Amino acid sequence: MNALAATSRNFKQSAKLLGLDSKLEKSLLIPFREIKVECTIPKDDGTLASYVGFRVQHDNARGPMKGGIRYHHEVDPDEVNALAQLMTWKTAVANIPYGGAKGGIGCSPGELSISELERLTRVFTQKIHDLIGIHTDVPAPDMGTNAQTMAWILDEYSKFHGYSPAVVTGKPVDLGGSLGRDAATGRGVLFATEALLAEHGKGIAGQRFVIQGFGNVGSWAAQLITEAGGKVIAISDVTGAVKNVNGLDIAQLVKHSAENKGIKGFNGGDAIDPNSLLTEECDVLVPAALGGILSKKGVLILPDILANSGGVTVSYFEWVQNIQGFMWDEEKVNAELRTYMTRAFGDVKAMCRTHHCDLRMGAFTLGVNRVARATVLRGWEA
Repeated sequence: MNALAATSRNFKQSAKLLGLDSKLEKSLLIPFREIKVECTIPKDDGTLASYVGFRVQHDNARGPMKGGIRYHHEVDPDEVNALAQLMTWKTAVANIPYGGAKGGIGCSPGELSISELERLTRVFTQKIHDLIGIHTDVPAPDMGTNAQTMAWILDEYSKFHGYSPAVVTGKPVDLGGSLGRDAATGRGVLFATEALLAEHGKGIAGQRFVIQGFGNVGSWAAQLITEAGGKVIAISDVTGAVKNVNGLDIAQLVKHSAENKGIKGFNGGDAIDPNSLLTEECDVLVPAALGGILSKKGVLILPDILANSGGVTVSYFEWVQNIQGFMWDEEKVNAELRTYMTRAFGDVKAMCRTHHCDLRMGAFTLGVNRVARATVLRGWEA
């Protein structure tokens, strides 16, 4: 099942649980706007190259649309549509005043020089500058893009609209980016896991964790879990997998991974088959990659729509700081993130009790219900 089919299925199930009007249900599913533009740039060798850029703006009932921009050679419109829709439900679950969007450019960023990437980003921004904005649609980094990409978008957008740091999030701190943004998604995973364990009278300390993936989210989650007293016993990434039943030395693993472009060859544990990682005995698996299989076995699943919402929540804090022109210290960012993540978990649990459903359906029902209510309150006509 592709991303769009899976997302639509979850949406339809939650619409049924909520008893939504069929016309309202249909209108919530259809994106607000889909943009497709051609971006032609001179390459470093003087030849011209064209790339297709796009932006799917899904819903703005609860606030400006929000979502990443990815640079990838296989940018699939269906997947982007699904991700834009997911952002709508995710921001609603986190209860931040945004809707959902997603976009990108079909290119291979690894094959482009820095100056080519900058030219491409600026041309893309020129083509969509009147369709994004502080109170319209606020992009962020995604696969193949980073803080530097956001800095170029901010600069190009500001040429048309005046200095506007709040038009993108995930910026460099020197240009109004928020402290704590780097670790935000991993820290959100920690807070969401804490909230889930607290339901069962447990804490992070003493629990055994297995983490699939050691990029930004996985590495931060591993560091923060270890700091909180948890024991990370196995980790995998694209290069391999490593296990140590007494707990991996995460600080050393981060260093090794940076120096060797991956965790393969780390001598602080035993190399294991990455495919066996998901079957290692543990208390908490991050992330639960095989959703259907795990739920059939009675494994409690904290859905991604809640677990990874730390990133967009701190993006919201960044936007707020930019609009106010008043920056927060990292302690305030992290404290506010904990408040939002813990409250979101409580709201999801309340929906689970109301509709007698699991956490995933509880999260979707919560998100869809909030967007549906905002849509109706704003004067939607059936």
